Amino acid sequence: MTGKIVPVIMAGGKGTRLWPLSRATAAKQFLTLIGDETLFQSTLSRVADKTVYEAPLVVTNEDFRFLVAEQARAKDMALSGIVLEPLARNTAPALAAAARIVADRFGEDTMLFVLPSDHAITMDDNYQAATSAALRAAAKGELVTFGITPLEPATGYGYIELGGQLEKGAYAVGRFVEKPNAETAQALIDTGNYYWNSGMFLFSAAAIIAELELYSPDVVTAVDRAVAEATLDADFIRLDRDAFAQAPSISIDYAVMEKTANAAVVPSSIQWSDLGSWDAVWKIGEVDGDGNVVQGNVTVRNTTNSLVISRNAHMAVQGMDGVAVIASEDAVLVGRLDNAQDVGNLVKLLAADRKTASLTETHPTSLRPWGGYTSILNGDRFQVKRLFVHPAKKLSLQKHHHRAEHWICVKGTAEVTIGDQVTILHENQSIYIPQGAVHRLGNPGKILLEMIEIQTGSYLGEDDIVRLVDEFGRT
Repeated sequence: MTGKIVPVIMAGGKGTRLWPLSRATAAKQFLTLIGDETLFQSTLSRVADKTVYEAPLVVTNEDFRFLVAEQARAKDMALSGIVLEPLARNTAPALAAAARIVADRFGEDTMLFVLPSDHAITMDDNYQAATSAALRAAAKGELVTFGITPLEPATGYGYIELGGQLEKGAYAVGRFVEKPNAETAQALIDTGNYYWNSGMFLFSAAAIIAELELYSPDVVTAVDRAVAEATLDADFIRLDRDAFAQAPSISIDYAVMEKTANAAVVPSSIQWSDLGSWDAVWKIGEVDGDGNVVQGNVTVRNTTNSLVISRNAHMAVQGMDGVAVIASEDAVLVGRLDNAQDVGNLVKLLAADRKTASLTETHPTSLRPWGGYTSILNGDRFQVKRLFVHPAKKLSLQKHHHRAEHWICVKGTAEVTIGDQVTILHENQSIYIPQGAVHRLGNPGKILLEMIEIQTGSYLGEDDIVRLVDEFGRT
């Protein structure tokens, strides 16, 4: 048992509300939207105090496992483990698994601080006061959620009504209100007794397991078996797929919080945003004298109250007011900020058309445990990519049945293995990998390695990779 708190960071969500930067395989928690850190890394920073917190336990999915590990490594942040959900089952099964793992490892009385990984939060005095109040209530067996003082009649958030005061800073939950329309949201705010539902929780492992057993026993039965039959792979805890699949897909609010008599809420004016739309990003951004928030290669003229972001091409915006112009490497979104909540319907339209469906799924830049690559140019029987490899990392030893590759070193030092021969490439040097040749690329240096890869052949899909040796277990 420990007197510290175990942060449980939920990092498995796949959303497209910040399209075109976020995609199904490029979730917003791993994007850099504010400052120099990704949202996931900012979440890690909030629980970095080792005098208060144990190493975090991260719950994510198979696709994001190496992203989680690499972004934690980049911050030099140790993790208690990375729990891999074999399939999506919403938050109740995920938290049940985390609670059982924490209880087994640290003791049932251990506190869990459950944090979404994609929120923007300022750690000020209000934040510290709220967490202290939540801890006091959780120590008495309450299941505590955090309520945020509403700043506007937002329709993208759930609301929580305050009941009677339990103790200083903590109240019983009166009721939960799912995302209301604008008129209802305003009426709730006017009462002065409703707060936004932040999705953050603090409770003991024993308390949440007991309430799950009472109100959602099917979740506990399936998850306990999934944890008992989990396999360990380095830092990854792989929940058993067949067992986990038996758990109902249900949120923790529906499964427990709306039913339990032990639900508590700590209201606070924490500076908080779930960054669920582009207008939310604009609201917390650093505005210039005209009310604009700009990032990347951007020029604005006679433009006010707008958000302009470019990840590659230079964006020039003139004579606009209240718009969002967001440019990724392969797509541009232009729309009004006051209509930003409707981006999801636009994404559905794109996904329904086979010509544009890939724009909602994959991003030109794909991250891998060794680094990643950006697709630069595609044509008939050829493709050009920029590869970037972290220091001391290697790609798998592999071969391709349908393509040859040309590699050009543009930055750093490359170690290239072709068959039994190892070659060291420096900047401006190149090498050819014949079709079918067993090969490998590594970075033996201390700086990021950048390569240009030109693929030629009859088929250039990512599934034409036969991995023979791989330090990340992908063979």
